[in-house]
Amino acid sequence: MINLEITDNIAEVTLNAPEKMNALDETAINDLGQAYTEAAEAGVRALLLRGEGRGFSAGRDISNVDPAVDDAYDYLSKLVTPVLRQMADFPAPTFAAVQGACLGVGLGLAIATDVVYVAENAKIGSPFANLGATLDSGGHALFTERLGAHRTLDLIYTADLMSGKEAVEQGLFSRWVPTDELLDFTREKVAKAAQGATGAFLASRELVAQIRDQRIGLWESVEQENIAQGKLCSTADYAEGFAAFQEKRKPQFTGELITG
Repeated sequence: MINLEITDNIAEVTLNAPEKMNALDETAINDLGQAYTEAAEAGVRALLLRGEGRGFSAGRDISNVDPAVDDAYDYLSKLVTPVLRQMADFPAPTFAAVQGACLGVGLGLAIATDVVYVAENAKIGSPFANLGATLDSGGHALFTERLGAHRTLDLIYTADLMSGKEAVEQGLFSRWVPTDELLDFTREKVAKAAQGATGAFLASRELVAQIRDQRIGLWESVEQENIAQGKLCSTADYAEGFAAFQEKRKPQFTGELITG
């Protein structure tokens, strides 16, 4: 159910099981990780993740799960989490186009992506109150950090879902887009990123991760910015960017990464 297409230095990864709202079983999770591995090995300069059909992903495929023998810990910790980490560490900017259901593990895929554009009709929240299970795949961290404890528990206890517009207005993701414009809009942004200075983008992603995960303060983040800028100034893309500015032309970046 995982399709990978690579064109013009862009990888497009599609969750392609619309008949089950792109719910993910063990095979699909492994195949998703393999798609990201192949895209990284191909040296793409941007990646788009999307879901075919009415929903992005309804999460784990539980249609054939027997709760009497289910090992949810193994599924999440040994299968899902490593792939989420792989997605978050992908060596180029990543984007997700989210429409319809984006729940559970599906929400985790969005959390592990750099930039998430959501359709107005997206459905985001915690449906687990109806399953006797708990929110997973990074949902607690995302909701608590962006929405606060009270709103997070409200969503968990009630199983109410937010629309894409509501999710963006409450600070969860980047932008909401009319549903019929989502894919074209996202592809346009991905194409632009694929022509950019990849090394500089990844330096910023690392700084953002340090602020989020390590809670580094203002002056430490300033110092990390200084270090990153110092490394970037020895790259060809840095030289090209300055030359293009001075020559009043559009830069032609190679996507060179920082080394050392």
